[in-house]
Amino acid sequence: MSAFAVDWLNLIFRWAHLVVGIGWIGTSFYFIALDLSLRKRAEMNEGVHGTAWEVHGGGFYHVEKYLVAPKALPPDLIWYRWEAYLTWVTGFALLVLQYYWNADAFMIDRAVMPLLPSQAVVISLASLAAGWFLYDRLCKSPIGRNTPLLAAILFVTIVLAALGYSHVYSGRGTLIHVGALIGTLMAVNVFGVIVPNQKKITASLLAGLPPDPALGATGKQRSVHNNYLTLPVLILMVSNHYPMLTGHPQPWLVVALILVIGASVRHFLNRHDAHDPIARYWWSLPVAAAALIAAIVVTAPRSDASLTGIKVGDGEVLSIVAKHCVMCHSAKPSHEGFDAPPKGVILGSVEELRRHADQVMAQAVRSTTMPLGNETGMTPEERQKLGAWLLSQ
Repeated sequence: MSAFAVDWLNLIFRWAHLVVGIGWIGTSFYFIALDLSLRKRAEMNEGVHGTAWEVHGGGFYHVEKYLVAPKALPPDLIWYRWEAYLTWVTGFALLVLQYYWNADAFMIDRAVMPLLPSQAVVISLASLAAGWFLYDRLCKSPIGRNTPLLAAILFVTIVLAALGYSHVYSGRGTLIHVGALIGTLMAVNVFGVIVPNQKKITASLLAGLPPDPALGATGKQRSVHNNYLTLPVLILMVSNHYPMLTGHPQPWLVVALILVIGASVRHFLNRHDAHDPIARYWWSLPVAAAALIAAIVVTAPRSDASLTGIKVGDGEVLSIVAKHCVMCHSAKPSHEGFDAPPKGVILGSVEELRRHADQVMAQAVRSTTMPLGNETGMTPEERQKLGAWLLSQ
């Protein structure tokens, strides 16, 4: 398949992923906010747990929530599930097109582990399945009844997954797989727990049997998990655009800080939607701010002091670029994965190197993001020489 065809498939699936992902995230945010805004009223229908009055688009809405199903259900009951299913399907399609198809470039770094593409893909699939199994066992164990303990163990588990991935894949491959793992947990929560439990409740009602309240409680637990994981997974899915994240030598630390930032912000918004006194949750924003500052500090560029005093001529630097960069960054790339230079960056001359100096420094000197997967085996000494020449311009 040509790089042009792959690019179009990538664009189509990425567009679809954004559309259905917005729908899934929107319903998750809305229903959690709705659930937290429910209030007891003096007069409510039988079986109603709480109601909420809302205004939007020039109209008023009155919403009632039943902890189990009411005595009768209309034939036009609305199920929210396909947004989650299609988000995972389109996301997995992107994983295949961007990472599995170009495993040598985007997943594998032979300085980390000398894998074959097939081995990298098998490890990826096995890790996603194992991650779900472990998460599901934890939720169903006695630990699952202790929310703070479960949250702490899940946090540690995801950070350990990041550490494990970092010993297998490139920086890009590591962060995207942590995102894929979290996204898989969220999607299977909907497909394997939340919707099946709702179907069992509905079936019990239609059979004239009392529904099991535990089914609703379990579904609510997984829904809340999805809500708190949404913000971290979003930043992990776009991490490959930011070399200060993908090029960090301790990606587990980056993941840990992202989890703290996202979950803390989400907690603040949830408690605000619940109209809790701010004295109960004000701490979440300072925690998020502290984690954000820590993330900025730990990803800050390393000092360029080690590059001073290194003398590199134009000819030598062009030789380094020709060996490691021009296969992709030329008017007509020779790399099989590209029909055009990525981001339109061409690096075949001294003038072009000067024009893109900041990008080259960020991607190939201050991090090892480029060359992709270090396919060409660029050495630390070559990166130093390239950086020294760029700083001298």
